[in-house]
Amino acid sequence: MKIIVMGCGRVGEQFARLMDAEGHEVTVVDTDESALERMKQGFGGRVILGVGFDRQILIQAGIERAEAFAATSNSDNANIVAARIARNIFHVPKVVASLYDPRRAEIYRRLGLLTFSSTALGAERVRELLTYQELEPMMTFGSGEVALVNLEASPLLEGKQVRDLTVAGEIHVVSISRQGQAILPLQGTTIRTRDLIYIAVLTSALERLKALLGYAGGV
Repeated sequence: MKIIVMGCGRVGEQFARLMDAEGHEVTVVDTDESALERMKQGFGGRVILGVGFDRQILIQAGIERAEAFAATSNSDNANIVAARIARNIFHVPKVVASLYDPRRAEIYRRLGLLTFSSTALGAERVRELLTYQELEPMMTFGSGEVALVNLEASPLLEGKQVRDLTVAGEIHVVSISRQGQAILPLQGTTIRTRDLIYIAVLTSALERLKALLGYAGGV
């Protein structure tokens, strides 16, 4: 996956190194030359000196073919501007922005931007938001009102219980497969990373399910 990271602070650097180590094509943009020099050490991606919401800099970074964009600078204003440019002008499929001021969370949400708290989970949270699986129904029932979806549990779901993914009459965990063995879970069944989870959901509640899975909004 081609990823652009705006901001080479603690979270941005950790995230860029994490994705580089996983084999993704990563480009980091920052105005701090010393931070970029530090970034180069042991990093297989590209670094570009410049403003992360400058369109020419973004084009130089390869945003026209980017599949994901993470705005991780220390400025909420810069992050929201860069994220909107990435999504609305260059149509990057997955965009996430760092949020320092929780009072702005509602603004981000109304703009349809995925956010994460700069003080919680950090690089791992950015990774989960940008690499989550789309919920593609395996099959539907009736006239399409109910769908069966499956997904591999991410680290964000580790330790959660089935009841945390259940909404009466809308979302129901049907089965969990762990190490090749399927079970019919109880409400108190604990979810583990890499569990294969099968969920029956009203198609009208898919967005709600995404929120429960951590695919929408911030933390």
